[in-house]
Amino acid sequence: MRFRDAHIPLGLSWTSPFAKWQGPLAEVNSLDLAVDVTGRALEARGLPPEEITEWTLGCTVPQQYGFYGVTLVSRRLGAGRYGGPWLSRACATSAVVVEHLATQVELGAHATTIGVITDRTSNGPLMLYPTQRGAGGAPLAEHWVLDPMKLDPTTGQSMNDTAENTAADGGYTREQVDEVALMRYEQYVSALADDRAVQREYMVPVRVPAKKGEIWVEEDHGVFPTTAAGLADLSPVKPGGVVTHGAQTHPADGCAGVVVATRDRARELGQDGVTARILATGFGRAEPAYMPKAPVEAARVALADAGIEMSDVDVVTTHNPFAVNDLWLSEQLGYPLERMNPYGSSLVYGHPQGPTGARAITELIHALHARGGGTGLFTGCAAGDSAGAVVVRVGSESR
Repeated sequence: MRFRDAHIPLGLSWTSPFAKWQGPLAEVNSLDLAVDVTGRALEARGLPPEEITEWTLGCTVPQQYGFYGVTLVSRRLGAGRYGGPWLSRACATSAVVVEHLATQVELGAHATTIGVITDRTSNGPLMLYPTQRGAGGAPLAEHWVLDPMKLDPTTGQSMNDTAENTAADGGYTREQVDEVALMRYEQYVSALADDRAVQREYMVPVRVPAKKGEIWVEEDHGVFPTTAAGLADLSPVKPGGVVTHGAQTHPADGCAGVVVATRDRARELGQDGVTARILATGFGRAEPAYMPKAPVEAARVALADAGIEMSDVDVVTTHNPFAVNDLWLSEQLGYPLERMNPYGSSLVYGHPQGPTGARAITELIHALHARGGGTGLFTGCAAGDSAGAVVVRVGSESR
């Protein structure tokens, strides 16, 4: 979908630290997390919540009281007059939230909108579905987080299988997969320089209530130190395969936020009047059981709608639960691996599902601004061999 007047003000997208599941955020309701982080993010950026007239919740893992959706967040933050939809598109949730907000702005329905995207994979709910067909009326059970990783009911294959299928199709070796994993880790480490100067531009600490006061989570938790030797020592998840636990992401907890506004409003809100204009969004789907291929399809749709070629793109960020994702994208779109994910990626810092894409989009905007502007592409896969993509432009044309 193409847009002409939908902008993300520089500084008005953010992320919490991501914490590996069963870590310091394991007991925090993701809606409470979103209220805490969103409230402090808006206050620090000088945007009163009541000036935001469209609120959208992106969330994929049900939480207690989640039935009320984004109204819980907006009311608790003082914007109780306003609400909006709860959107979920698995790991492409952030992309669909951005598309919804951009559409609202483009149509003139709202001048200032917000997406609150949050998830907790820790302590995922155990769903019990009543049935009279079970023995004694025993319910059907599903672990909301774990079971979908093991089985796509339309193909009978796991998510790891989709990575191995794609690797086999691309002829990728174990060495290639490990090289990408190491590259992404080294890029992430580079973003920690100067006391995390890069991350501090867009990362909002999390306040965790404790019996005695509170605990602050100020940086990502659970990132595992990665070396070439360490990767080489790992056994593949699937015997005979090329994907190890070191070359795939880990479940995490966290949240993110993004404000989308008209150009004039975004220039008022953005740092030094700078905005990231949303050129287009796109969604695509790969052949069954080849999920890592889907980001290429989504990227092609978004680029076509934006009216640009891949050669016009200055920076790419990806949600890459497998290193295989980036290998396929690089090969198919002819884009250098080293020009992707300058601040690392979900392969390294983890994947809380819904907010992962919003973090990657935020990092994309900051990377573009750091280089003096340009055009950027975010693309990332999702369950069901699908994917979402967003194209943005930072610089004089967006202003």
